Amino acid sequence: QVQLVESGGGLVQAGGSLRLSCAASGRIFKIVRMDWYRQVPGKQRELVAGFTRDGSANYADSMKGRFTISRDNAKNTVYLQMNSLKPEDTGVYYCYALHQNSPGGGYGSYWGQGTQVTVSS
Repeated sequence: QVQLVESGGGLVQAGGSLRLSCAASGRIFKIVRMDWYRQVPGKQRELVAGFTRDGSANYADSMKGRFTISRDNAKNTVYLQMNSLKPEDTGVYYCYALHQNSPGGGYGSYWGQGTQVTVSS
């Protein structure tokens, strides 16, 4: 089992910044990827930022230029630096991890508990 613990959410004024962290722990063989998603009431969870297969970062269009995803593989931790925040960035931010269970394969998907980000106007 892999556990994901997010931190760093909160209330911030428009134009401000927040940095989210997500640390994976437990019986880890290999974390293949870690991404950030957001969910707002009444809508599906959407990808905010993640890494492509070649390791480059990709972002939702509305986040490009303002958000930066980074990862510390040694710590199995992913970060999301959010700058120039807007009220429409408000939502619950979830960390997602794809875990390889063994050298022979087998994969598991895991979600964090979510952290609330509220941007006031």
